[in-house]
Amino acid sequence: MPRKPKRPCRHPGCPNLSDGVYCEAHRGLYARENAHRRGYGREWRAARDRFLRGHPLCEECLKRGTIVPATVVDHIIPHRGDQTLFWDEGNWQALCKACHDRKTGRGL
Repeated sequence: MPRKPKRPCRHPGCPNLSDGVYCEAHRGLYARENAHRRGYGREWRAARDRFLRGHPLCEECLKRGTIVPATVVDHIIPHRGDQTLFWDEGNWQALCKACHDRKTGRGL
């Protein structure tokens, strides 16, 4: 059975071809542990659901005078693997997906 043709590496400016998304030289730059290994397992989902029940509206939208349901629990200060900061509910805020994506895209 024939194999799929190789595709260009998605790393900007890389001329290499790859079987996956990135070539061997750039694969490590984009590697990331799965969500469960980063701490977002069953315990997090239960805590997130409990937090969203207590904070049902997007905090950023409320500041602008708009009522939008919150769907994401955001870490105000990125935890970067620090479990104390990860589980500190004082570091959580309820956001809608659009506000969370906007905040995350800015790197905050």
